[in-house]
Amino acid sequence: MESILGKIKTEYALYTKEVLAEIGHQKKSITIGIPKETDYQEKRTPLTPNSVAALVNYGCRITLEKGAGEYAHFGDEEYLAAGADIVYSKEEVFKSSVILKSAPMNAAEISLLHNNQIVISPILLPHQTKNMFKCMSDKRVTAIAFEYVKGDYNSFPFMRSMSEIAGHYAILTAAKYLSNEYGPGILLGGISGQPPAKVLILGAGTVGETAAKAALSLGASVQVFDDNIYRLSRLQKNIGQRIYTSVFDPLNLAKNVSRSHVIIGALKAVNGRTPCVVTEDMVRSMKKGAVIIDVAIDQGGCLETSRVTSHDHPVYTQHGVVHYCVPNIASNVSRTASYSLSNILTPILKNAVNAGGIEQLLKSDAGMRHGAYLYKGAVTKDFIAQKFDMKYMDLELLLSADF
Repeated sequence: MESILGKIKTEYALYTKEVLAEIGHQKKSITIGIPKETDYQEKRTPLTPNSVAALVNYGCRITLEKGAGEYAHFGDEEYLAAGADIVYSKEEVFKSSVILKSAPMNAAEISLLHNNQIVISPILLPHQTKNMFKCMSDKRVTAIAFEYVKGDYNSFPFMRSMSEIAGHYAILTAAKYLSNEYGPGILLGGISGQPPAKVLILGAGTVGETAAKAALSLGASVQVFDDNIYRLSRLQKNIGQRIYTSVFDPLNLAKNVSRSHVIIGALKAVNGRTPCVVTEDMVRSMKKGAVIIDVAIDQGGCLETSRVTSHDHPVYTQHGVVHYCVPNIASNVSRTASYSLSNILTPILKNAVNAGGIEQLLKSDAGMRHGAYLYKGAVTKDFIAQKFDMKYMDLELLLSADF
């Protein structure tokens, strides 16, 4: 009996056994188009030649408009050597399935979009119109915003990267406008026998923290105000030394504003608009020749006297105080900023190739899903739908229904 059972087991083992195997997505080549930015404030490019070479070797086809990297000091010959195609019109660039930009889409570029294209770019919501969203929606565009993409540990990699640059640059700019060439001739860090300049920072986020570190490294006296105790505590810990921090008490804020040589506006937007915490009377009380750098100007600014300036004409003087209110400060160091963008975008695009395309990546990557504000024409951010009185659709439901 045992020999019969043994024979049956042996024969059964020889049969082919059927098993369920997980079917993965095959790699999918992506065609990427990078137009030359026409916004006079934008000098960055989203991919460097090194990143283009890596993506081309990974199976992507990349098309750039002639001169797309010139403001970041990357020549067309560098991109050609990396394997990219150089074309002479935006129309040719917009034949690609994915459009990659370092500035928000403008009306002229939206008119060039084809049905079912994918756009990855900043959104800069306060500067958008309902008509622009409607045009993209009518063309069933899928759009992903730099500002909304999440990374590891619930971070926002694009925002953090540009904020670090802005924080550093704000302090260097303040030091420049305090010098004899532009202002009262004050050294930010002081010297032996002469106290340092007083730098007041509004906001304890990434911009504020980076600005505080830069100012302290130059020897300045630093104060940081924020309405969130946790952010103030985190900043104090990350800086590694005790500095003056405070919540927004109006009387205390007004007193310290009047004593400051430099104010850095670095508050985050609330419901699309930065809170205005420094009044015109407070600015009027500041020292003559003091400097205001309002990094938050692209979200409305956090000082009552702030108004938008440009890279060509960056400052104006009001009540004897120099105001620097240039949106997109990172474009002033366009090469560094371009490397930073490229370092974030390259692994994202590689992941998209591995996933089988951008739309498949949205299904598997929660951070990228968080970045999408349009999916095949449907508005997938409720605050955008409310702002422009458009219909909101839940992205998770759309993806689950889209096989």
